[in-house]
Amino acid sequence: MTSQNTPIRAGVVGIGWAGQQHMAAYDAAPGVELVAIAGMEDDVRAELSERYGIEATYRDWESMVARGDLDVVSVAVPTFLHAPIAIGALRAGAHVLSEKPIARTGEEGQAMVDAAREAGRVLEVVFNHRRRGDIEAIAAAVEDGTVGRPYHARSMWLRRAGIPALGSWFTNAEMSGGGPLVDLGVHVLDWTLHIMGEPRVTAVSAVTHAELGPRGLGGAVGGTKSGTDSAYEVEDLASALLRLEGGGSIMLETSWATHRATPDQFGITLYGTEGGADLKVEGYAPSGELTIFTGDGEEATDTPVTAPEGRGHGAVVERFLEHVRDEASWSQHDGGVGLSRARIVDACYASARQGREVRLDENGEILGD
Repeated sequence: MTSQNTPIRAGVVGIGWAGQQHMAAYDAAPGVELVAIAGMEDDVRAELSERYGIEATYRDWESMVARGDLDVVSVAVPTFLHAPIAIGALRAGAHVLSEKPIARTGEEGQAMVDAAREAGRVLEVVFNHRRRGDIEAIAAAVEDGTVGRPYHARSMWLRRAGIPALGSWFTNAEMSGGGPLVDLGVHVLDWTLHIMGEPRVTAVSAVTHAELGPRGLGGAVGGTKSGTDSAYEVEDLASALLRLEGGGSIMLETSWATHRATPDQFGITLYGTEGGADLKVEGYAPSGELTIFTGDGEEATDTPVTAPEGRGHGAVVERFLEHVRDEASWSQHDGGVGLSRARIVDACYASARQGREVRLDENGEILGD
């Protein structure tokens, strides 16, 4: 492992949009050298190698990880590859930053967390939306007591025609682990639990629908995700009620394709004992329309908030590197947050399949499963 006085040597697996966000963040970070990348697209790999001055490029991740001299590895590939690559990199001695979700299932996520603990290395998952300025502003209003105790939230991410690419790995159940619930919903779940102070989810009741995708409708314009020529095997809309320890609740809704207004929209409405908040982000604006509500019922105050733009992947990578440099904190960053999200998503899918509420134990695992 590098000392405080030597550069952190970084490698990135995956050279699509997400992988390139990691590369740009490492390249901009002081005390970090981006020394290796791996990806299948030869022309893209060559262009990125020239852009960042990277001599070591690989078509397969195994060869890159086998170097054994990488301090950190980012994993930005289809979901079914998260676990094998992360586990391989951890066992090779690297700290790992994985794109969301942590894995296709909680079981795979647990294997990644176990590998991080055994290796004594950091494992973190990219939840870049919690780093948005508007999301951070709501979290601050909870932390400073402005809204009191939050007891209910309605959170959503809805698209009209946003299936990433019909027939790609995204719509193949084995490769992706699911549809918008595991793709977008895990972000929604993360920012909501983060804002509410990480309450434990005790039960979920969920439904999923696949009405447009199987008919070839709702595909994103220009979607060219790599993978397979798959039938549409996942949901295009999911809705869930989450019960929280202490009596709180969350309504979560997420879709890739629905007959709704455009543009795409995501956000949260939060109700607290002393106030509330409402955030709507349309068309992926860097800062959404945010209002904080306070008052005693007789005198109401609605305060519009213009939040600064967040830094997305840049902020996530920066925080990851801080944790990597702080050896005393490594055991606190073992992928547990990403695992908790995966187990809740598992429970939602189980509830939808079984047509009933599913309860979770104190470890987030499904009771009676």
